[in-house]
Amino acid sequence: MFLLKGFIINMKTLIGMITFVLSFLPSVLFAEIVTSFDLENGMQVVVIEDHRAPVVTHMVWYRVGSADEQAGKSGIAHFLEHLMFKGTKTMAPGEFSEIVSANGGQENAFTSYDYTGYYQKVSADRLPLMMQIEADRMQNLILSEEEVLPERDVVIEERNSRTESNPSALLREQRSALQYFNHRYGIPVIGWKHEIEQLTQQDALDFYAKYYAPNNAILIVAGDTTPDEVRTLAQKYYGKRIPSLNLPERKRSQEPPHLAPLRIEMKDARVRQPMLVRTYLAENRKPGAQKDAAALEMLAQLLGGSGITSYLGQELQLKQKVALNVSAFYDGVSLDRDTFGLYVLPAPTTTSEQAEEALDAALQAFLDSEIDLAHLARLKTQARAAQIYARDSLSGLARRYGTGLTSGLTIEDIQAWPDVLQSVTADDVKAAARKVLNPNNSVTSWLLPKAEG
Repeated sequence: MFLLKGFIINMKTLIGMITFVLSFLPSVLFAEIVTSFDLENGMQVVVIEDHRAPVVTHMVWYRVGSADEQAGKSGIAHFLEHLMFKGTKTMAPGEFSEIVSANGGQENAFTSYDYTGYYQKVSADRLPLMMQIEADRMQNLILSEEEVLPERDVVIEERNSRTESNPSALLREQRSALQYFNHRYGIPVIGWKHEIEQLTQQDALDFYAKYYAPNNAILIVAGDTTPDEVRTLAQKYYGKRIPSLNLPERKRSQEPPHLAPLRIEMKDARVRQPMLVRTYLAENRKPGAQKDAAALEMLAQLLGGSGITSYLGQELQLKQKVALNVSAFYDGVSLDRDTFGLYVLPAPTTTSEQAEEALDAALQAFLDSEIDLAHLARLKTQARAAQIYARDSLSGLARRYGTGLTSGLTIEDIQAWPDVLQSVTADDVKAAARKVLNPNNSVTSWLLPKAEG
């Protein structure tokens, strides 16, 4: 408890007051110190300074993900991510991870539709070593058949444990395949199992040679360092890497007009509670034009992002009591069109038909009613506060810039996003809702119990 001018306030109230004040301060006061430059070989370098602790996050992002894969080779981007921890001309298989661990660091990697990334979190004085070994595996990877085939089995087992054994994950794959029937966002990042089983050593080497080059990569260093130090080190280690002269253009097949609502129902004996997920094709964040995406972000928060206080929470959970839980989701950081989604967990006494009818009626009522301006203002305050608090995570900051840059945004776009969100009006949200909640662009998916046997 705190005593302030005769009033006793608790910690929760104090934090709320601080958040309220912070939300009205200009974003420039909380903007990251970011420097960007390019090496002669085309590699982009981004430095995010933060001198509060003697640590750094070192990341290399490649502008290639599963949506860039050749047809019939699904999963190769993620498979190569696994293989990047094998040996190089100077390191034995597994030695990369051993070096990071021996120097007190943490490391990992990730693959998405639009990017593949590798990172290490280490003491600031270990940054040169991380650059040395990461630059080494950028172009010196060695893959033997004895290493590739067992690792392929590891990926298959990963798919078995995360997808094949998870009914909701299987439904998500089926829903995405319907949502994107011409774009490769409809193919799972990990790949279809029957195609993973056919991936070869040569497939991995070809993908590596095609995309892993400095002019297709972004180096991001966040933490206790300076642009001058990073420039010197980057030129020493990454500057030696040879740029590719044959990088393919990132041009994917796009979705044709969708002319009818699509539906899928999946029944599984492992399911105990029905679940409804509906997604709509939606616009992504675009360089220099993020207002539409910002309106969709605020729409998601209004409809279901704030839990029981959201519009759908009030209507379906509190008033009608037809749902145990509801939510709405949207990200928008993607190279091509994204999705806007709704989730409903029906109450035990509610049938799937009743739940879906209630959702449709609530959405129509939202379109026909005025937006609660006070609620919108609160959501903006929460968004501003969350962005301020997020600066405490170096890896989170680096990841924000990495996902944005590999998805076509600029540093200016990324830094402008908080203010773009604040500029969204009720009219913007309503216009975004009318555009995105188009039944012809939707896929309604149900996960339902199935009697065993």
